[in-house]
Amino acid sequence: MTPDRSAPALRTVPTAPVPGQKPGTSGLRARTVEAMQPNWIENLTQSILDVIAPGAGSSLVLGGDGRFFNDRAIQVLLKMAAANGVAHVAVARNGLLSTPSASAEIRHRRVDGGLILSASHNPGGEDGDFGLKVNIANGGPAPEPVTDAIHRRTLELDVYRVLDAPDINLASVGNTALGPMRVEVFDPVPRYVELMRSLFDFDAIRALFRSGFRMRFDAMHAVTGPYAQALLEDELSAGPGTVVNATPKPDFGGRHPDPNPVHAADLVAELFARGAPDFAAASDGDGDRNMILGRGICVGPSDSLAVLAANAHLAPGYPDGPVGIARSMPTSRAADRVARALGIPCFETPTGWKYFATLLDAGRVTICGEESAGTGSDHVREKDGLWAVLLWLNILAVRRRSVAELLGEHWARFGRDYYSRHDYEGVDPAAADAIIETLRRRLPELPGQTIEGLTVSHAGEFAYVDPVDGSTSEHQGIRVSFGTEARAVFRLSGTGTSGATLRVYLERFEAPDPHRFDTPQAALARVTRAADRISGLPGLLGRAGPDMRG
Repeated sequence: MTPDRSAPALRTVPTAPVPGQKPGTSGLRARTVEAMQPNWIENLTQSILDVIAPGAGSSLVLGGDGRFFNDRAIQVLLKMAAANGVAHVAVARNGLLSTPSASAEIRHRRVDGGLILSASHNPGGEDGDFGLKVNIANGGPAPEPVTDAIHRRTLELDVYRVLDAPDINLASVGNTALGPMRVEVFDPVPRYVELMRSLFDFDAIRALFRSGFRMRFDAMHAVTGPYAQALLEDELSAGPGTVVNATPKPDFGGRHPDPNPVHAADLVAELFARGAPDFAAASDGDGDRNMILGRGICVGPSDSLAVLAANAHLAPGYPDGPVGIARSMPTSRAADRVARALGIPCFETPTGWKYFATLLDAGRVTICGEESAGTGSDHVREKDGLWAVLLWLNILAVRRRSVAELLGEHWARFGRDYYSRHDYEGVDPAAADAIIETLRRRLPELPGQTIEGLTVSHAGEFAYVDPVDGSTSEHQGIRVSFGTEARAVFRLSGTGTSGATLRVYLERFEAPDPHRFDTPQAALARVTRAADRISGLPGLLGRAGPDMRG
């Protein structure tokens, strides 16, 4: 294809700054109605292009989770990329590209980076949320200096550049000229399937399904539907109907695409009912998170990370097991116990996959995970929901245990870290900041106090020094430890668009005991009461308790 250099006109359009845009750990998030305002997406796009300065001859990958307004935003992104000197954009067919698949494409194609239109697990639709993030050449999220520079640029931008041209047909695979730029529409599913085939024993998983093993995968009307059908139903012969809610929809079918027991309640009920499948899983809006279920049991994300790390050697892609493990600070310390048993390091990082990407690039770790249902490995530089599901299937195919039996054996060997997260949602940001600041001032007086029968051994704020590049990240959450066996963590989350979310993470370790398996809430009762007394959250917020327990 020869680019058309006769071409559409380039316009330079005056625009006002767009205040208040501050990227979080997963890029920029906003209400969709805000993103649809005149010049909003143009301002953000030009700011991104100004900062990353792709330059002549550069190439990008583009796609997203298919949520409302993504189709229009993609056309704007393409025309502005062409106007700003980008030579080639590979855009997923119909704009549908999961976040882990985007990372795989960036790495395989060796392009300069990518733009991912997603608000991850946040609701979609016109009344939902919109998101856009930048990934760099390693396939991972842009580091904080880049996102901060983009934010600053949005506050000062006065013009943007765009090509006057018809929209690109994204339904058909092939190449099209957009002025001097080549637009390549591609199908991302085959490459992702091939990547998974290189990591897992598909023959063993097929044999598991032939044995009568049954599973259900809830794609939540999000982007993983086509990938899951190609992998589970077509490649692995799990059978038609294994994947439910498989068609991506702009509003996710009116559902909240967050794979947890609240928003995937139908799936949980099915696994606790008579005649339940052996295994089930769900993934979120952009395909980077996962929920794992067995018959009659929900697997917490922290336990899932630990089980996957302990058994990774059973999959062909990890014959020697992990060289190291990384977890976010709020994630339970179950993975640490696996690392000690394997004689490998376990790194504790702030929340945000970009911190893992540095360790992955340096070859320091193989498997990473966050308590917010994200797990992944060195095959990409993002968390990967379907990867986690396939590794679970590979382990079950080799071990020939039920999910409950596998968990029981894991706890009997390593002990159990009872764990829960309490979310206080929609908090006024100023009030949330004040609560954290008050708690920060109280930290020096806490050590030595006995609260609800638990003695505080340490209280402090987590700061991270990256072992690879030496960069420092401060104010990453407040930790209060009760000896070596229990702790509470307090943190402000940055993934929502409506107010702030205050999160309290509770953990207590119990040494191996094959005869005792409490529910997490019962096992954590004293830690919960101690955390409430230390923070005063229910009273300060005027609430009886958290909005969500997980």
